Amino acid sequence: MSTALIFLVVLAATALTGGVLLWLVWPRLQRALQQTQLHSLQQVSQQLVQLNQQTLHSQQQQQNQDLEGKKQLIDQHLGQLSQQVTQAQELMRTLEKDRENKFAELTKQLQHASQQTDKLQTTTQDLRAALSNSRVRGQWGERMAEDVLRMAGFIEGINYHKQQQLTDGSKPDFTFLLPGQRVVHMDVKFPLEAYLAYLEAPSPTDQDAHKKAFLREARNRIQEASKRAYVDPAQGTLDYVLVFIPNEQVYSFLHEHDRRLLDDALQKKVILCSPVTLFAVLAVMRQAVEQFQLSQTTGQILDLLAEFTKQWEQYTGQMSQMGDKIRQTQDAFDKLITTRTNMLERPLNKLQQLRQQQQLTAPTNTNPTEAGPA
Repeated sequence: MSTALIFLVVLAATALTGGVLLWLVWPRLQRALQQTQLHSLQQVSQQLVQLNQQTLHSQQQQQNQDLEGKKQLIDQHLGQLSQQVTQAQELMRTLEKDRENKFAELTKQLQHASQQTDKLQTTTQDLRAALSNSRVRGQWGERMAEDVLRMAGFIEGINYHKQQQLTDGSKPDFTFLLPGQRVVHMDVKFPLEAYLAYLEAPSPTDQDAHKKAFLREARNRIQEASKRAYVDPAQGTLDYVLVFIPNEQVYSFLHEHDRRLLDDALQKKVILCSPVTLFAVLAVMRQAVEQFQLSQTTGQILDLLAEFTKQWEQYTGQMSQMGDKIRQTQDAFDKLITTRTNMLERPLNKLQQLRQQQQLTAPTNTNPTEAGPA
């Protein structure tokens, strides 16, 4: 017990002594510690400053390099953009100049079109005034038909006739000549008064009335053409007659407002033709005529070929006979110049040999003058 007490006393004395010493030394220790911390802090601060300066310098260099690269890229893009702007400006000036030229040309064309429209209106008015006369309208239809015939290559007097009187006294405007003494007739008279009135009608009611009147007149015209002698196979005609409508607009109007009109006309053996369809019909006629002429020409060619074959066979036979005679003559000639010549040359050769022998055995003549004086 006393030992523990002593130990505690010693421990307490030691702690007290340490506390006193610590109290006495602590201020100095604290100042030293503060100085050490301050020095360390200054060193760290200097290192941080240097590191920051290095980092900042490196970043500045990198940024300068980046800025220089970006500047070069921007300069390059600006150069390209400047070239593109220059090209765009040149293109704009070219387009502007072209636009001005085209606008001037368009203005001239519009002025010309306006003038032509005015002339067309005047011509249309004159044409309507002229077509109100049935005689003038008939002449106009004939002239239109003749234009189509001329375009198709038809010639009057060769491919067609005009105003030929038929057995019933009627005179079709055109009669087309076909192979085999066949013909087909065409009439160009077509009623247009109601149609012109329809175009000039002031109200829909009037238009409807004139339209019905025109369609009725068209059917009457078809009925009239079917009852004439235009279709008479006994007189060499085909089974159809052509009725020419000298205007595509009128033809389309009939087809649009009376779709059964064309079929009903065909049942009555009447073919309604506009300028375009007439040209097609004439083309078919021309082809048929050419095919017929070609077939006739082919027959003539075959006859000539047969006659030529016959003459050729006679010629070759006679040439063969002549060749045989020539060969016989050649054989006789060859025999004459070989066998006969040899046989004739034999006695001649013998005579030549005898002559040579006589010349060798004959006495020699002596000339006295050659002996000289005795």
